[in-house]
Amino acid sequence: HCFACGELNETGLHLKLQLASGRCQVELTLSDRFEGWEGLIHGGILCTILDEVMAWALVERDAWGVTARMSVDFRRPVLVGQAIRAEGWIVESKRRIQRTAGRIVDTHTGLELAAAEATYVVATEARKRELKERYGLAAGESR
Repeated sequence: HCFACGELNETGLHLKLQLASGRCQVELTLSDRFEGWEGLIHGGILCTILDEVMAWALVERDAWGVTARMSVDFRRPVLVGQAIRAEGWIVESKRRIQRTAGRIVDTHTGLELAAAEATYVVATEARKRELKERYGLAAGESR
């Protein structure tokens, strides 16, 4: 039921995440149901997408975690109907603390629209097992 990646959440984003080598990305076009000001995607939705790709970059490395801190710089507006790609990657790994970065770019021009940094606290081994079971992932497998 996750708002960002869940398939069961009727009102969610239904992100189709792609994982590889400590990175996560997704390409999408957002409709006017995620609009803030007229014609512009709401900044909170963009934050959600960035948080999701950064968090799943950790999952790719079996470092499931929760967001402790996140900062976002909005460089340019994201328009309703604009094709975008969100990317997240790991910057630094220290035991249970993981630092990530992410960005949203215009799919056609490559122009950076938003950039983010975040800190995550990695879940305990017991919690990771629960999460893998919930998301249907076997040990060492990625989404």
